[in-house]
Amino acid sequence: MNQPSDIKVEYAELAFAHLLAEPEELARFMQASGYTPETLRRAIDSPELGTALIDYFAQNEALLLALCANAAIDPAHFMRVWSRDQIHDA
Repeated sequence: MNQPSDIKVEYAELAFAHLLAEPEELARFMQASGYTPETLRRAIDSPELGTALIDYFAQNEALLLALCANAAIDPAHFMRVWSRDQIHDA
C-alpha cells in the first residue's frame, strides 16, 4: 500500500504533467503560485512544488475533475490528500 507522502508525490507528478499539456493553465499556475520559468525548473521534485500543485488543483474544481478523470483518480481521495496537508500546515 502506498504511503501518504508517496500518493502526494504521485498526484503532484500527475498534476504537473497535466499542466505541461495545457500551457495556458501552466501559465495561470505560475502566476498564482509566483513561479517564474527559472524558479519552476529549480523546484522540480521539491516538496514545495508538489504542495503548490496539489493546492492549485484542489482550489480549481474543473481542473481537478479533468485530472482525476484522465488519471482514474477518485476526486474525494485527492481532496483527502490535500486536506492532510492543510492539517499539517495549520
